[in-house]
Amino acid sequence: MNIVLGVTASIAAYRSADIASKLAKEGCDVHVVMTAGAAKFIAPLTLQTLSRNPVTNDLFEEKASWNPGHIELADRADLLLVAPATADIIAKLAHGFADDALSAIALATRASLLIGPAMNGKMWLHPATVANVQILRDRGAAFVGPEEGLLACGYEGIGRLWPVDAIVAETLKLLQQKKMHELSLVTKNR
Repeated sequence: MNIVLGVTASIAAYRSADIASKLAKEGCDVHVVMTAGAAKFIAPLTLQTLSRNPVTNDLFEEKASWNPGHIELADRADLLLVAPATADIIAKLAHGFADDALSAIALATRASLLIGPAMNGKMWLHPATVANVQILRDRGAAFVGPEEGLLACGYEGIGRLWPVDAIVAETLKLLQQKKMHELSLVTKNR
């Protein structure tokens, strides 16, 4: 199964390395797409090595092909997993902005969307973020977390990225559900 793993500018971005590695070990074809800010927290080379695929981090650095790389990834994806997801990317996804590679892929794909928020608790509980999360849930997006605990900013509360193993388990569960749904459609059409 093809997974596009979106990584955004959160201190929790380092945990995306474990997510990519574990999903690849499960046999998933993982393609990492990073925002510019995410590259300030974790090197693209780390994610490229662990996913075993090139990292996309610039909408305008396309390979030499007639088919735009971000559209190709959007078409191939069985699941778009954004973890960590900042308040910024949640707002972009909710309102259809496409000003970077990740948000453009999200707008172009018809794959399932799984979001793992990671941010300050005040940001998570802000009415704008609450409304954006509801918009995405109404469209069928699934969320894993956030959880409560000590945040990188020093506050205690909600906003921590879910544990990597739980994110990976939920990702695999959604992929299995998709696979079963596709099999039932094939069987029904015979």
